[in-house]
Amino acid sequence: MKTQTVIVACTACNTKNRVPMARLKDHPKCGKCGNLLSMENLGKPVIVSDATFQHEVMGSALPVLVDCWAPWCGPCRAVGPIMDALAEKYQGRLKVAKLNLDENPATGSRFAISSVPTMLLVKNGKIVDTLVGALPKEQIQAALAKIL
Repeated sequence: MKTQTVIVACTACNTKNRVPMARLKDHPKCGKCGNLLSMENLGKPVIVSDATFQHEVMGSALPVLVDCWAPWCGPCRAVGPIMDALAEKYQGRLKVAKLNLDENPATGSRFAISSVPTMLLVKNGKIVDTLVGALPKEQIQAALAKIL
């Protein structure tokens, strides 16, 4: 029987570490630098800002799905639970990030985001696809299949 593992990126050196699911509670360390691997956001979306976008998204060792949203946007609120479900389903293989464009206009401007919700698919520091609108989970997963 194959052991289920997740990939956890080290927050110190950005190295990808394969950790068996059964060992997640054992405080695993990075195989390269020896720092403790952070498990706090595993399976949950990460909140990013203008200040953290470069490190958390563009510098991520894992592919990233960025949900660019606004609190006043009804369709954005409808997409929120889908992002939560995708973060849990793809934990260790994909980082799901949420960017509030009202609080972080510089990043929205940098990527010319003119409508919400907009989802950016980022791999190896490059935007490889952009999804606009409140899309169904299946359509988002089809786009994710191309980068995973």
